Amino acid sequence: MAFYEKASRAFYNYPSLSKLLVVVTVSGGAGGGLFAYSDSKPHNVENAVISPEGANKKKKVVVLGTGWAGTSFLKNLKNPDYDVHVISPRNYFAFTPLLPSVTVGTVEARSICEPIRKMVKKKNVNVSYWEAECLSIDPVSKKVKCRSTQNADLNGKADFSVDYDYLVIAMGARSNTFNTPGVEENAHFLKEVEDAQKIRQSIIDCFEKAALPTLSDEERKRILHFVVVGGGPTGVEFAAELHDFVNDDLVRLYPKVKDLVKITLLEATDHILNMFDKRITAFAEDKFHRDGINLQTGSMVVNVTDKEISTKALKNGGTISSMPYGMLVWSTGIGARPVIMDFMKQINQGKRRALGTDEWLRVEGTGEIYALGDCATIVQRKVMEDIADIFKKADKDNSGTLTVKEMQELVDDILERYPQIELYLKNRKLKSIVDLMKEAKGDATKESIELNIEEFRSALSQADSQMKNLPATAQVAAQQGTYLADCFNRMEECEKNPEGPIRIRGEGQHRFKPFRYRHFGQFAPLGGEQAAAQLPGDWVSIGHSTQWLWYSVYASKQVSWRTRALVVGDWSRRFMFGRDSSRI
Repeated sequence: MAFYEKASRAFYNYPSLSKLLVVVTVSGGAGGGLFAYSDSKPHNVENAVISPEGANKKKKVVVLGTGWAGTSFLKNLKNPDYDVHVISPRNYFAFTPLLPSVTVGTVEARSICEPIRKMVKKKNVNVSYWEAECLSIDPVSKKVKCRSTQNADLNGKADFSVDYDYLVIAMGARSNTFNTPGVEENAHFLKEVEDAQKIRQSIIDCFEKAALPTLSDEERKRILHFVVVGGGPTGVEFAAELHDFVNDDLVRLYPKVKDLVKITLLEATDHILNMFDKRITAFAEDKFHRDGINLQTGSMVVNVTDKEISTKALKNGGTISSMPYGMLVWSTGIGARPVIMDFMKQINQGKRRALGTDEWLRVEGTGEIYALGDCATIVQRKVMEDIADIFKKADKDNSGTLTVKEMQELVDDILERYPQIELYLKNRKLKSIVDLMKEAKGDATKESIELNIEEFRSALSQADSQMKNLPATAQVAAQQGTYLADCFNRMEECEKNPEGPIRIRGEGQHRFKPFRYRHFGQFAPLGGEQAAAQLPGDWVSIGHSTQWLWYSVYASKQVSWRTRALVVGDWSRRFMFGRDSSRI
């Protein structure tokens, strides 16, 4: 017992012995033993080491938006050193590629929505969500002003401000009306789940109105004339879904008006699905003509009223004509949201269509602000802007000429920093920059090639012509969110050990590799259980088998097993019982 008392006093007076295991075994007839263990904290507060204030403070990350980009970022963020706040007026993620299916009841709205609180419920990352709309962004004071969408019964406390260390802007975009008169007041858009639900209700309303006995046939024709503006993937898919809905389901319920239904698709350019292979465009146009969908290309909408839509022919002298309609769906592209436009003016980007970022998704002209998805566009650095710096960086012996050996030491970093060079070489059917250098020097042998600055400039003068903006698709936004999350996960690691290309204007390397989009293909459902697909490697697939490929891909891309099961269940229900035409 005396030993035990001394041991206890030692643990108390000397905290450094706080982790000590003592085992004493006493031999003898009865035997005996003592086991003691301590893992206590220091009792002497004066001797305790106190961390500096803020040393363990987590960096505050504010995410604006719960679309493809924002949700992908949140799902892949695993670093617990961040305190994440999500702000969005929509407390769910929506699988937007299936919105055209929601408009006609092929898929129910609830089947493509997943609560954001459920998705961000993580054990290792602290994530909180506030249902509010961003009103303004102050990059100087690093604050975001917001307003709750639950503005009722808040006693004037709907507005609030949130400060940030890092800001991730993923607010998406709005439908672009191109300031066409009457569109905002009379057209339906197809960007949100609520839009799809309104369109679904409007379709049924048109048929119910046309079935009333008090209307003339002329009035019934007007009401049952459905106009879709925009020949992109969304407009084409909606027109195809509507055609199937009318001919597979509604004609059985409204037999007296089935011959009065008309679907018109208006496109300002010469063809629909311009971003697809010409084979897909030709097949889609031919199928729409066979299905009886009125396809009008080269027609630009100039005015919309509640009953008529006026178009201008871009050929034949610009003739303006009008047509009556019952329902109009507008799907002609996207534009920046007002809050983004205001922010762009603050940072001198007012002339752009979207927030300009560098290849690391950082907003140009700001510090710790990132933008991704439809609200942003990557401004790829031009080779010609840096040609003198590239030459200087490669010319290590300062000879004024660039040799093959000097170029080979820098070629990987140049291709990574300026991807347009690689595309340029591919189009010229050249294997490397060395081949380009050889071509610039004519018949010179590979080993003796030496280019001066003007010859080097001339060799790469056409490379920037390969620069293209990324498409505003869910695929791009999701990849950007995953990339940015990976950067945040390894921020400190890459600060110490940079993995990006060499800084052309400066010393050292960039922390991260630039974002590179990988295209996995795109689909265009065309109705009648047929679809078209353009996949990597210039592979084009069209027909019924492609539709089943579309089913499998879109089912597998759902964000949870719940939505995956619901979507497959909706498709099965439609095959067995048809689409629901109830006005809910």
